[in-house]
Amino acid sequence: MSSSDVGKDGLHGERPGREARIGQAVGADPEKYTASQAAAGAPRRRGRRRGRKGEQLMVPDAEFTSYYGRPIIKAPTWAPLDIAGYFFLGGLAGAGSVLAAGAELTGRPVMARALKVSSIAAISGSGIALVHDLGRPERFYHMLRVFRPTSPMSVGSWLLSVYAPAAGAAAALDLTGRMPRVARSATAATALLGPAVAAYTAVLATNTAVPAWHDGYREMPFVFTGSATIAASGMALITAPVAENGPAIGAALFGTALETAAVKVMEHRLDIIAEPYRTGRSGRLMRAAQALSLAGAAGAALFARRSRKAAVLSGAALLAASACTRFGVFHAGAASADNPKYTVVPQLEQADAGTR
Repeated sequence: MSSSDVGKDGLHGERPGREARIGQAVGADPEKYTASQAAAGAPRRRGRRRGRKGEQLMVPDAEFTSYYGRPIIKAPTWAPLDIAGYFFLGGLAGAGSVLAAGAELTGRPVMARALKVSSIAAISGSGIALVHDLGRPERFYHMLRVFRPTSPMSVGSWLLSVYAPAAGAAAALDLTGRMPRVARSATAATALLGPAVAAYTAVLATNTAVPAWHDGYREMPFVFTGSATIAASGMALITAPVAENGPAIGAALFGTALETAAVKVMEHRLDIIAEPYRTGRSGRLMRAAQALSLAGAAGAALFARRSRKAAVLSGAALLAASACTRFGVFHAGAASADNPKYTVVPQLEQADAGTR
């Protein structure tokens, strides 16, 4: 039964209605305690009214824990070596096929052959890592029983199943010198499928509920494409002679610029959710990736045309940079899923914005 009363100066003794905010005192201003203050651990202010010592909260202050201490969302159960390796090797294969086709068209046979071989080796390793994480090989086969355009995993499985045979044919026919027309067709097919192979894992990751992945859905494909280009250019610099590494140098500069810009834009837009990309193990990996990619691209541009040793060192730095990016993104996602703050704070900020 309500004990409120209406007088000349307003309503007294009112109870909180259905729209009362969790952790909000009766009559308190919701603007005085924002989600950002909660994230920083600032104490909630309790106002005075009519000379009383303070207003009593209807419920305890909200804390960033979940039901019975369990996380709000389930963290990925994927093994880092399997899935981050799957991301890295798939990107190397896809971008390598595009660079191989370009090298073949511009009369660079050694680079083209080396990248075709590295692409089939990388996509094979990527498939092995995926099947190992699935636990049983037949699970990959079962994913091919249907085709679901709305499922990134289904589309990716079919994409790998089409790309891998084409990449194998392109490499085998180039090494043997047989059926040149079929070899050119296989090379063209892998070049067309390569960008999708390099970038679809970004769609796969952002299609989850993991905050650091899901909220980066706009920039993540560009991050993965840039990282894949860096890896392919590094492999080309390592395997191709100095006279043929011109396209690899251009690809290294392009990939470094694309990845660096995409990561910066993503971190700026994600605000608090970008913290896992800057802190902990993932932060160290992302900083290492940036330093290695800049060093590798600079070394390639300045010295790789004249020195074989400089080309190999620059290529190794670029490959390591791409691997650090993929592992850094993976661990950032795991860290954001473990901490309820990255799920709760954005929702509270949206609610505050709606209230205002």
